[in-house]
Amino acid sequence: MGLVAAAIAGMPLLKIGPQPIAGYVFGIVAGIGYAVLMPPRKYAYVESIMAAGSFGVPLWGIANIVLFPALAGRFMEAGFASMQEQLPDLFVWILFGTFFGLLAQLGSDAVESIWGQETLANEAPPAATRHILILGGGFAGMKTAEELEERLAGDSSVSITLVSETNALLFTPMLAEVAGSSLEPSHISPPLRTSLSSTQVIRGSVTSIDLENRTVVIDGTRHNGSGHELKYDHMVLALGAVSNYLGMTNVEKFAFNFKTLLDAIRIRNHVIEMFERADKESDPNVRSRLLTFVVAGGGFAGVELAGALNDFAHSILADYRNLTKGELQIILVHSRNRILPELSEELARYALKMMAERGVVFRLNTRLADAKPGEVLLSDGSIAADTLIWTAGTIPNPLLKTLPLQTDKRGAVIVDTTFAVCNHPGVWAIGDCAAVTDARTGEPCPPTAQFAIREAAVLARNIHASLEGRHAEPFHFDSLGALCVIGHQTACAEITVPFARSKSFRFSGLLAWGMWRGIYLMKLPGLERKLRVLTAWTLELFFPRDSVQTIDLYER
Repeated sequence: MGLVAAAIAGMPLLKIGPQPIAGYVFGIVAGIGYAVLMPPRKYAYVESIMAAGSFGVPLWGIANIVLFPALAGRFMEAGFASMQEQLPDLFVWILFGTFFGLLAQLGSDAVESIWGQETLANEAPPAATRHILILGGGFAGMKTAEELEERLAGDSSVSITLVSETNALLFTPMLAEVAGSSLEPSHISPPLRTSLSSTQVIRGSVTSIDLENRTVVIDGTRHNGSGHELKYDHMVLALGAVSNYLGMTNVEKFAFNFKTLLDAIRIRNHVIEMFERADKESDPNVRSRLLTFVVAGGGFAGVELAGALNDFAHSILADYRNLTKGELQIILVHSRNRILPELSEELARYALKMMAERGVVFRLNTRLADAKPGEVLLSDGSIAADTLIWTAGTIPNPLLKTLPLQTDKRGAVIVDTTFAVCNHPGVWAIGDCAAVTDARTGEPCPPTAQFAIREAAVLARNIHASLEGRHAEPFHFDSLGALCVIGHQTACAEITVPFARSKSFRFSGLLAWGMWRGIYLMKLPGLERKLRVLTAWTLELFFPRDSVQTIDLYER
């Protein structure tokens, strides 16, 4: 279906670029890959059109900045002037994505209506006799439930329950956008019940798991004061990870965490509070301390947060006439000699250079030692600051330590290549709380959303196979690359070529920023959320960021 839709929608591609045939073929290949990786839901026309239209942005970047110049034997600089010349082609690629999404959806619905499964009328559905219990409502847990719903559609003998501490999925790639006041919290949190039509969703915390009796107890405070016990035939451990403060109790006490939606909301409101206090403070030393924000950790989370806070702070500075730009400091502390170890050294240097030019201060090869009120202690000195944000490490959910399961040194549950927990039939684990090994390479899989989503799809197939007495399949997935936004319409992107895994393309600057927004907008679940985010991003191009304090963090 992707081949047919892309072949028709790609006709305008034959009119653009120095290599129109190559662009047309590339569009068809991309359409096939898109249709395989993201098959459309039934009758979801608007969502399919928007998602595929967003996909046209990164396709334009790969074709016009990499593919066409490579075929012509030259390399084009991804500068503003050269990109401006390519804007008409960008419109054509977005048009291609839009019509491709429409045609793929039409074809998918037509095929299903003609050759779809026939429903049996007047047949009473059997009572559910087998129960699948999924613990965790993050990417891994939600995607597992979604895939199981699709595979078990019409089979009422199996019931699915998902337990989550919140009633929504947190789209973590955009969490820094909330802390930096680019997006509202609800924009990146699609409700679980909306996404899962036939799964029972229970909001609560898991307090204990009895593997022998195959029962799970949910926090009683959210169930009328009494413990809520659930039985299972298959259980999926997708409990995620929590912050690891490395035994530094003061850091845990005084630092802001950056894992949840509430954390991002608190950080945003705290930044505004610091500006409010500094604006009426006459002592320059106190003002400097109030306007110094320290981020610990130079990975994706720390770098994206530092970039977002730097943009936000400079955006609202004009509203505080007693404050100057020189008093503001965003400091990123990292224990290694370079930031972003997940990316190539070339992109890491670029990110550091661009962020430093915009005012972010880097303290590399420096460890966070301790924290006090108004002071951050480092391995090579101290910083006077009222704000410390911890992004430097995580560990799997501590509940796993209470279970008689084999874990690795991080505390993650060791599973085989099918995600099954050894010696415990019907128990599976994926995501951040599992030690997953790639079946083909033998390498450990990183605890990222990209891998969690693919693990969930394979796990759903394996649970379905187990229910039907078939063999489970091993897991293998090659990373598609990584994206990191570093603030002010700038990002870094490393995209791995699907047909040549040893080769990757690197992008930076405005082009990578457009790719970051296009790809994550496409991946964001739900049409309503896509529209809200797109609207917010568009308004941000013309208006300053909102500095309204939505919650009061301090008693006055």
